[in-house]
Amino acid sequence: MIQTRLKGMGVALITPFKEDESVDYDALMRLVDYLLQNNADFLCVLGTTAETPTLTEEEKQKIKRMVIERVNGKIPILLGVGGNNTRAIVETLKNDDFTGVDAILSVVPYYNKPSQEGIYQHYKAIAEATELPIVLYNVPGRTGVNMKAETTLRIARDFKNVIAIKEASGDITQMDDIIKNKPSNFDVISGDDGITFPLITLGAVGIISVIGNAFPREFSRMVRLALQGDYANALTIHHKFAELFKLLFVDGNPAGVKAMLNVMGMIENKLRLPLVPTRITTFEAMRKILDELNIKC
Repeated sequence: MIQTRLKGMGVALITPFKEDESVDYDALMRLVDYLLQNNADFLCVLGTTAETPTLTEEEKQKIKRMVIERVNGKIPILLGVGGNNTRAIVETLKNDDFTGVDAILSVVPYYNKPSQEGIYQHYKAIAEATELPIVLYNVPGRTGVNMKAETTLRIARDFKNVIAIKEASGDITQMDDIIKNKPSNFDVISGDDGITFPLITLGAVGIISVIGNAFPREFSRMVRLALQGDYANALTIHHKFAELFKLLFVDGNPAGVKAMLNVMGMIENKLRLPLVPTRITTFEAMRKILDELNIKC
């Protein structure tokens, strides 16, 4: 019986870099402490927002180990284990040490552009390779292929250790279709900060958040109010962050949230190529909004 339920505001953890582009492990630990102290409900480690395509295997293992040790069981850890080589993911799931990991997040295969049957078979292989709870991740803007609602529902019904989907298709109708027809032991989690509020009103259970890196207390309050049915107060917070939602992704992710964290004095504003820092115009717009929100910079 799979018990893990990932609800509320999860944070898609960034990877801070120093000026020389080495991983800033000290800043990472400070950020984890900040998130633990400010109501993050769970952490998503080594996802897209962590710039995993540009991390070495050694860096990934060290980040995983350090975050697990720092969290020390206080909140669940969702670990990114995805790719477009099904056999390689299966081998990882069978051979790696997942002590301290509560569930894995696995993205729809990118670049290959598999059919819906190919996507189903990919997740079938993953589900059969591990007893860990699995969260599907549908983000067609990055992968080049959309996992349709019927495919998601088929996987959810067929594999009991597939417990949720992080939905970032941008298609509210598709998400609502999944929520309406899903098994009772399967959850829908928003993959997009900007639509978290409306998605919770439809029946989603939370968010894997980018903006939560910078504003965990404020954004988790919005999520909790919405989950409790206090839509009026949740909507007020949602609107408060509306401009920041737009700025967050205008120059790509995680450039936006790294700029925010830099303005707040928490990290260097550094990314690894091919990603680059946000434009100065976006940076200054963020600084202005943070000042207006009375958020300390």
